[in-house]
Amino acid sequence: MAETIEDRLRNLGILLPTPPAAVANYVPALIVDDQLYISGQLPLTSAGLAITGKLGAEVSLDEGVAAARQCAINILAQARAAVGSLNDIRRVVALRVYVASTPDFTQQPKVANGASDLIVALFGERGRHVRAAVGVTVLPLDAPVEIEAQFAV
Repeated sequence: MAETIEDRLRNLGILLPTPPAAVANYVPALIVDDQLYISGQLPLTSAGLAITGKLGAEVSLDEGVAAARQCAINILAQARAAVGSLNDIRRVVALRVYVASTPDFTQQPKVANGASDLIVALFGERGRHVRAAVGVTVLPLDAPVEIEAQFAV
């Protein structure tokens, strides 16, 4: 039997959390036709926000990469809740990565790789996606990273 996405998660030691509820007037996930859209996810853990601050100031590149990876884990939790199984995702279409950073920080793509690398490790070729990695002034709760996603289901 072929290895499932859930098998790959287990092999990486990742247990998907209960997806966080929306904290304002939006839905965490929405399916339109064959597209699944996941609202921006922060690097939340069961203990709260994993880290706060800006890249280029109080947050290191390695911490930013780890924060992006945690955002991806939360995206996957939202996706599984929306469709029932991550194996029902036919293709990862896009990630939009927002990195709270100082004006002189220019390594947003490296931060975004924390999410992209995990997605490709789990989904293989169907996980290769288009992406934007954008520096922003501030994010909710002083998070260093927020990521939204789009999947074909």
